[in-house]
Amino acid sequence: MKRIIIFASGSGTNAENIIKYFQERKVAEVTHVFSNNLRAKVLKRAHNLKVKALHFDKESFYKTNDVLNVLKDAQPDLIVLAGFLWIFPKKIIDVFPNKVINIHPALLPKYGGKGMYGHHVHEAVVRNKEKESGITIHYVNEHYDEGAIIFQAKTAVTKDHSAEDVANAVHQLEYKHFPVVIEKVLGLRDEM
Repeated sequence: MKRIIIFASGSGTNAENIIKYFQERKVAEVTHVFSNNLRAKVLKRAHNLKVKALHFDKESFYKTNDVLNVLKDAQPDLIVLAGFLWIFPKKIIDVFPNKVINIHPALLPKYGGKGMYGHHVHEAVVRNKEKESGITIHYVNEHYDEGAIIFQAKTAVTKDHSAEDVANAVHQLEYKHFPVVIEKVLGLRDEM
């Protein structure tokens, strides 16, 4: 059974979707959910789904090896960032090469980088009158949203769309595609 660890900073709807997907499929399991936000709803969602939920602070993530050591002990086949807002440390990426992936709520390279997350992305898409938006799933490197792209899916944006409309359409793409792409990256599925 393949082992997945999820990092998330907020509500955790993507994390919950991924956990439930693999609980049903029984080809992989989410063993832990890590959050840098003690009040993040994702911790409660994980607890309710019987997944270990761990909180950490900046010091244990960047200045010590506390988080890295827990990850080494857990031996994940894949680390999934699902709404995780901190830059991922190079020391963790180096220990888990090509085993850390992220989902971004836009079609990278557009609307990526520090501060471009959630509603900030969708508001920028609408403000700039883009004709489409979507999701990008990519490998993580030491820079925000710059790792090699694994998968993209698009949704049309019309002049009548609000940022909230775009957000809802993007969320539907996330829920549909993210677990399937994870399965593919783990070598458990041939096509997407």
